[in-house]
Amino acid sequence: MLKGVSFDVQPGEMVAIVGPSGAGKSTLLHIAGTLDNPDQGNVSFDNQAISKLSARQLARFRNANIGFIFQFHNLLPEFTALENVLIPGLLRGEQEKTLRTKAMDWLTRLGMADRAEHKPSELSGGEQQRVAVARALINSPKVIFADEPSGSLDSKNAGLLHQLFLELKQDLGQTFVMVTHNEKLAQLADRQLLMQDGLLVSEQTNLL
Repeated sequence: MLKGVSFDVQPGEMVAIVGPSGAGKSTLLHIAGTLDNPDQGNVSFDNQAISKLSARQLARFRNANIGFIFQFHNLLPEFTALENVLIPGLLRGEQEKTLRTKAMDWLTRLGMADRAEHKPSELSGGEQQRVAVARALINSPKVIFADEPSGSLDSKNAGLLHQLFLELKQDLGQTFVMVTHNEKLAQLADRQLLMQDGLLVSEQTNLL
């Protein structure tokens, strides 16, 4: 349970939410990312009170503005890597031909062009997470929420993913809000928010 947590994120900022297991980090991320509704308080986005939107309005808002990356990828096993990346854009109503070009551009940038027609079971953990990143980026979201994005990766692939996040921030001004236990990833962020027992107990600005 969260207890009076309040924070803001600026465009182009990378924020890491850290703390022990059970501190409320993922709960905070899910509420901030509109996956869950707060019992009290409000979530605002560009001065719009989005937690007051209807379920349909919220789904449309989320699809247009937010990308998600989870620890265990959440790729649909029956679809190829390319098809998984397409899904948010198809839900948004984009034309498939245009969307395929955009999806392949992202997969190419992420070093996955030659794996586009492979299904998740044919991909390594690191490759699956890169597909998940491409899927999160396909609708050009204003914010990407990531929940332990490198938690299931070995140290090499975790490092590659961390570097990719940093490049996306530096090159594209991508905004990230991340929950992580990985100290190296947390240190790449502009700020670290420390949570404990449902409270936001401290904030640290990283000097990169």
